Amino acid sequence: MNKSTNISLFTITGFILLGFPYPRERQVLLFVLFSVVYLLTLMGNGSIICAVRWDQRLHTPMYILLSNFSFLEICYVTSTVPNMLANLLSDTKVISFSGCFLQFYFFFSLGSTECFFLAVMSFDRYLAICRPLHYPTLMTGHLCTNLVISCWVLGFLWFPVPIIIISQMSFCGSRTIDHFLCDLGPLLALTCSRVPIMDLYWTIIMSMLLFIPFLCIMVSYALVLRAVLRVPLAAGRKKAFSTCGSHLAVVSLFYGSVMVMYLSPTSEHEAGMQKLVTLFYSVGTPFINPVIYSLRNKDMKLALQKLLGI
Repeated sequence: MNKSTNISLFTITGFILLGFPYPRERQVLLFVLFSVVYLLTLMGNGSIICAVRWDQRLHTPMYILLSNFSFLEICYVTSTVPNMLANLLSDTKVISFSGCFLQFYFFFSLGSTECFFLAVMSFDRYLAICRPLHYPTLMTGHLCTNLVISCWVLGFLWFPVPIIIISQMSFCGSRTIDHFLCDLGPLLALTCSRVPIMDLYWTIIMSMLLFIPFLCIMVSYALVLRAVLRVPLAAGRKKAFSTCGSHLAVVSLFYGSVMVMYLSPTSEHEAGMQKLVTLFYSVGTPFINPVIYSLRNKDMKLALQKLLGI
């Protein structure tokens, strides 16, 4: 058996996730910080789910979509943070080959599902504001359920083929991933030879995933803005803007960071910047979103106060 074969066999047994290569004391501090953020994220999104579940006034499509979105956020942050926490306290920082690609699949699939959910939520706001009289007959419980199921199915069917293709590629040399998760760029950097057609394929499917839902969101809110500006009463305009403002804030945070990461001209970001941006949209936004939705929505604030006994 020659040397290259030994390297290949050694490489595919697993990878080393460098994570945050700081001194031990700083890694412990990061462990505590991320643990607190993770627990608060679970509590915040879990509170929204419970509030919608137990408050009859929130049994409407808008809040049903929001509770499903909160559940998605819990899954999304759980796909990365527990492994990242274990990595911070680990001496070897090894992740198995199968574990790496499973994380890769769930991370991208849940991110894809979030793109579709944000588009569906904007469509719901369009119907509620632009077609208020027909809203109850258009956005029925049956349609809402079908939209939720479609988001999950589309999200989890978007990436299996390209991820399987990458998992079958040969990895040479160092098996060290300078990241806290198994992401696209660091994995492709470890392959024996870059395949231009694969890079083009990823660019196409990522562009479609991001731009199609984003276009739907922008069209929906352009129509909403036009309808709101026609409302004669200032109170009516304020209520409409308040309802849509929280969703637009979430869209801006998520899409802004993801587009910087995957569609910017300098797609080969430095490791530090790559970690920072990925940390923001994968951990930061699920942490911030419950605050945005609860603070900007009167009904949600009342439901949460009732749930917490305040």
